[in-house]
Amino acid sequence: MDNIYIDKVLSGDRHAFRYFISTYKDMAFSIAISMLKNELFAEEVVQEAFVQAYLSLSNFKKEAKFSTWFYKILVRTAYKYRAKNKIVDAEFDLSKHDLPQQEAILQSLVRKEQSEIINDALMKIPSNESLILRLFYLEELSVKEITEITGWTENNSKVILHRARKSLSIVMKRLTENFQYGT
Repeated sequence: MDNIYIDKVLSGDRHAFRYFISTYKDMAFSIAISMLKNELFAEEVVQEAFVQAYLSLSNFKKEAKFSTWFYKILVRTAYKYRAKNKIVDAEFDLSKHDLPQQEAILQSLVRKEQSEIINDALMKIPSNESLILRLFYLEELSVKEITEITGWTENNSKVILHRARKSLSIVMKRLTENFQYGT
């Protein structure tokens, strides 16, 4: 379906690009907020990424999926925005935490009723970890596709994914305990 709209846009139908915006805006915002931890910044980055994608659409090679190509643009745009605005992640020290039941907690991602807790947790872990979890679990991208989007090596992506699972597990445990006890 993406290729049909790509052809329409390249043929001069500017309105056909709305398809891409409506299809990818939610996940793009989710990825951007993971990286920037700020809704206003995320909106700016998503808008800029769509503009860049529109202007660069003639360079898109149809061997790849449009989503992979677009998310690569989005991630690069977010990294540039972070650098330009000197956005840094808060420190998160894994060494201070016990990691039991991490797999059980991670599986809770699937439960819809915990989506608020999950989003809170993703906001509390480093942006690269939040990004890789969203790409891997929510977008269901392979590690190889993630390396194409982020520019990380495959091994680095696997390490970040492993750390992200641990970080998310710790934060989820804390948030669910707080939720259960109302603190």
